[in-house]
Amino acid sequence: MKKILLSLIILFSFQLSIAQNSNEKITITFKDETLENTIKRIESAASLKFYFDPIWLKSNKDLISGTYSDAKIDDILNSVLSKTDLNYIVLKNKVILTLNSTIHDKLPSNYFTDAPVETNQNTGNDHSDNPVFYQQYDSLNSYSVTKKASIVFIGKENKDNIKRNYTITGSVKNEETGKAEANIFIKVRNKNISTSSDPDGNYTLQLPRGINVIEIKSLSHKEVVRTLMVYDDGTFDINVNERSNQLDEVVIKKKGQKTTETTVSGLVSIDIEGIKNVPLILGERDILKVATTFPGIKTTGEGSAGFNVRGGKDDQNLILLDNAVLYNPQHFLGFFSAINPYTAKKADIYKGSIPADFGGRLSSVFDIATKNGNPEKFSGEGAIGPITSNLTLSMPIQKNKSSIIFGGRATYSDWILKSLDDENLKNSQAGFYDGILKYNNAINANNNLEATAYYSHDRFSLSSDSIYKYSNRLASLKWDHTFSKKSKGALIFTNSEYKFNIDYDSNDVNSFDFGYKVNESQLQAKLNYQLTPKHNLSYGLASKLYNISPGYQHPKDPNSLLIPTDVEKERALESAVYLADSYKVNDKLLFDLGLRYSFYASLGEANVNSYQPGLPLSNETITGTTHYNKNEVVKTYGGIEPRLAARYFLAEDLSIKAGYDMTRQYIHLLSSNVTQSPTDTWKLSDSNVKPQTAQQVSLGLFKTLQDEEYEISLEGYYKKSKNILDYKVGAQLLLNQNVETELLQGEGKAYGVELLLKKSTGRLNGWIGYTYSRTFIKLDSQFSSEIVNNGNFFPANFDKPHDLSAILNYKFTKRYSLSTNFMYQTGRPITYPIGTFQYGNSQYTLYSDRNAYRIPDYIRLDIGLNIEGNHKIKKLAHSFWNISIYNVLGRNNPYSIYFVTDQNGKVKGYKTSIFSIPVPSITYNFKF
Repeated sequence: MKKILLSLIILFSFQLSIAQNSNEKITITFKDETLENTIKRIESAASLKFYFDPIWLKSNKDLISGTYSDAKIDDILNSVLSKTDLNYIVLKNKVILTLNSTIHDKLPSNYFTDAPVETNQNTGNDHSDNPVFYQQYDSLNSYSVTKKASIVFIGKENKDNIKRNYTITGSVKNEETGKAEANIFIKVRNKNISTSSDPDGNYTLQLPRGINVIEIKSLSHKEVVRTLMVYDDGTFDINVNERSNQLDEVVIKKKGQKTTETTVSGLVSIDIEGIKNVPLILGERDILKVATTFPGIKTTGEGSAGFNVRGGKDDQNLILLDNAVLYNPQHFLGFFSAINPYTAKKADIYKGSIPADFGGRLSSVFDIATKNGNPEKFSGEGAIGPITSNLTLSMPIQKNKSSIIFGGRATYSDWILKSLDDENLKNSQAGFYDGILKYNNAINANNNLEATAYYSHDRFSLSSDSIYKYSNRLASLKWDHTFSKKSKGALIFTNSEYKFNIDYDSNDVNSFDFGYKVNESQLQAKLNYQLTPKHNLSYGLASKLYNISPGYQHPKDPNSLLIPTDVEKERALESAVYLADSYKVNDKLLFDLGLRYSFYASLGEANVNSYQPGLPLSNETITGTTHYNKNEVVKTYGGIEPRLAARYFLAEDLSIKAGYDMTRQYIHLLSSNVTQSPTDTWKLSDSNVKPQTAQQVSLGLFKTLQDEEYEISLEGYYKKSKNILDYKVGAQLLLNQNVETELLQGEGKAYGVELLLKKSTGRLNGWIGYTYSRTFIKLDSQFSSEIVNNGNFFPANFDKPHDLSAILNYKFTKRYSLSTNFMYQTGRPITYPIGTFQYGNSQYTLYSDRNAYRIPDYIRLDIGLNIEGNHKIKKLAHSFWNISIYNVLGRNNPYSIYFVTDQNGKVKGYKTSIFSIPVPSITYNFKF
């Protein structure tokens, strides 16, 4: 009752006296005066009495200057308070100052109900000039005084402002370290409005006028809830704290956002920490092996190198480590990844909707970034396994500013070979090591420098007279610069090299040294500009120089009959410029529009063959050779590559996404094997080898269930390719000066449906993925020698229609969990001998159409027991044990099938497998 009487008295007083003294005129001058002194001088010069909290005035540090001649009190106060958070109202001879809010002379009809009142709900029936009221209740009611005190005011209320929505910007930082936090999800409660912080921790929100409850969420940080009273555009910075319990990681996350939020379909983001629970061969954590358990990403077989993404060949994947290309990402002929999981920070795989700043490959981008070093203290982690060990160390150079991280990994597998009974295997050897070093320096608030160096080396020998070696080397330097809150950019230089060597030493005239090398250097400029709250532009350019040594063979013995061979080197320049716009039409519809133009030039020094028109390319049809000097342009290619993606919310937890990509690839992998091998070579496009092109369309549904505990996605795609490389029967690829005579180029098509169900929390978590897909290639020509399977589409070597993976982890307690990894794949295609025929005096084997049959299906089950160390805060190191069994069922999965003609002329088939028995392992992991 007291509240009602008080409100009626206020309303009555407003009607009688609200403007009686606001029109009084005075003359006054201010010169560099504080706000408090200014108010006191106005009070003395006019017949007014001011009421305010002195703290409000002292918090405004700006000095006030100005001259007002015969000016109204209203005009003077509006000018003096314009840059403050203070409003005012004049009642007779009293001036009441308020913080942010104004005192209104009109109350809403439901002001006296027991709920907070907001008259502007942003509906079509509301008037944009309606006031906003927030009632203050006593501590016994639902909205207490303490809740009102926790409100954050953005701007100050202006009754003349007719805007409905305002732009709120800010940054998200770690409260303890002060570092920017990326991928923090920010959502407005009960409204379909959300965003996330960018890599620099900045965010932008469009909020309606009035009360907005903001929820700040992250998988690794404590949830934060803030109530904002929005009156105008403004800034709201957010501090977050890390969770005290870091053991409940989910296995996969979508860049800190729900899968329903982004426009990107076909994106897999791997949680690096979570992969420790996935049982793999010999207990090794392996980012790339985990990637193959997701829909749309396959390998041709167990222990094989290379990946096939949505029907693409293994050379159509761009694998980046800190922006530098990693040409061979595998150790041990494909058994282990060359990516150190202990130094990796994130791994994003784009199967579709490839951003415009990536180019040069047709099918996918594996974007892997390493961690920065710990800028506060010395720390490290590692693992000891049955055949490998890993150690990562991190330390500050200048505390809270610069740091360094080093990761090293090596194998000691030779002891296994020495323990075998087979004498040939006893004399064999196999091993690898890799190391990565990264330096990071936060120079100042606007500049950051990162430098990475990486090297890996493999060696193996299956006989006593030959040693195979191959290695990767890369370096990257990145300078990030912030021009303003709206504009930022990065300048990136990278260099990558891959080479292999075969050292054959038989202590006779047949000994030789054989090698190959590919090297590339690239300079990129990437920029981003927040044009408006609805338009976020990214643009840039890049240029890459290729240098390839296609191979050499040098005899070791001076008396050798082998002729020294050096295949002519290849050089080319690939450049690109791109522009992309992330356009938010409204809260439901979002577009990512990208346009990339790539230009390629094959460069001299080179000798280019000309062939007789109307005949297939062969050594016999060469009509001449043209010489090009160094850096002279031999042949150019280029074209536009549009990238389009869209997302539309059908409901708050359900979205539909569509995408279209066009990609070009100017470098090709030459391989005579079904799977990628270390001795495969790369070939640049030139006058006789055209670049590959592809177009892909995709459509998907994405939904979250039960408060985002479950995520489910269903995606379909269709892809068409041109100038896909294949080979003539019996092609000679190594040390061939005229390798184009062995190549075929044809069309490809692929389509598929991918289903992914993921559970991220609770005792049982993990994901189940299923893919139905088909991949075909067509090799047709006007020449019969270049036609395969009558010029019809036939299954590619990696066509596997059905692919099912289930990665599940069950937590018995905080310390103990059981993990399983189940995989099923259709057997890959193969060409079988189907008979023999007599020609002249010789008998020949008759083969089926290419890839007309399939090897048996692949089935495998792995089990792992995970044991976390105790959770004491103060201890030397945190430990983690993994005890696993690979191929629990002991299934003899065939890796390949080959055929041999015996002495009696009969053709016999043989099946090879890699692991035909269960393989147990135990690995100890530690972190300090």
